[in-house]
Parts: sequence; C-alpha cells; structure tokens
Amino acid sequence: LDRISAQQGREPESLVNEAVERLVTYDEWFIRQVEKGLAQVERGEVFEHEEVVAKAENLIREKQRRA
Repeated sequence: LDRISAQQGREPESLVNEAVERLVTYDEWFIRQVEKGLAQVERGEVFEHEEVVAKAENLIREKQRRA
C-alpha cells in the first residue's frame, strides 16, 4: 500500500477509501443483477439447457471461422 501510494503521489488512506468505494459499488451492482435475474426466472424468461449449449456452440464456431 505504501509503495503504490508513493508511486501515485497519494495518501494510503485515499487508496483504501477508493478501494472500499469500488468494492461497495460493485457489490451493489452485483446484487441488482442477481435480483434482475431472479425476477426473469420468476417470469419464466429462461433458456433451456439445450438452447444455451446450442448458442455457445454457434458462437464458438463463428469465432473459429473468423480466426
């Protein structure tokens, strides 16, 4: 922490505060995404396993063709 703060010309406390703020922001975003997903499941807006596998295989084939 001391090395990074010295490299950036910042106080260590400032880096810690920024890290905590980023973590909290991410956690809030993640919880919202999970809640959205659960709501979609409740509404029946889901893909069957076979559909997901087919979509993934198609994406892989397209990527391989472009390479």
